[in-house]
Amino acid sequence: MPRLAPLPPETTPELKPHFDFFLGTLGFTPNSVLTMQRRPKLAQALAVLNAAVMDPESDVDLGFRRLIGHVVSQVSGCRYCQAHTLLGAKNFGVSEAKLADIWTFASSPHYSERERLALDFALAAASQPNAVTDEQFVELQRHWSDGEIVEILGVVAMFAFLNRWNDTMATPLEAVPTAVAERALGAQGWTPGKHGA
Repeated sequence: MPRLAPLPPETTPELKPHFDFFLGTLGFTPNSVLTMQRRPKLAQALAVLNAAVMDPESDVDLGFRRLIGHVVSQVSGCRYCQAHTLLGAKNFGVSEAKLADIWTFASSPHYSERERLALDFALAAASQPNAVTDEQFVELQRHWSDGEIVEILGVVAMFAFLNRWNDTMATPLEAVPTAVAERALGAQGWTPGKHGA
């Protein structure tokens, strides 16, 4: 049960352009943003940050950026964001096989060495305390440009905010991301947890 219920989108008409951004990437306005609209400037700031972090003109693949968000959300245990990132990855062309192997990316044949390094970096960066080492960063730089590393860390930082927001609020998970997550990871034990009905 949510700690604060999402408000209908029409509650704050001036946020419609920001809500429309999410309609384009997810197909619906997330309950996280509908809860956040109690403070419109916060919802606006998130939409602007999300648009920058998930900029389609950036170099890191859009689907892969969602997988980065997924592993960050694993670290914090936020099931809401885990489901959303799987849906986003699927919407941006990530294969069902790759989605199903996200928890075992380190040994999966569906992930390249380059991708594994980025996901390992994301896990280390999301850890508390931060677990990124100088050696890990140097290895990452052998496979990713400095600009791409900034993009990757941008995803990590944004999801650190979203994980704390959604897990604290017990944001109710929408049907579409729930179905995608259950199909991809349900056999491995994924459930919506506190975000379920």
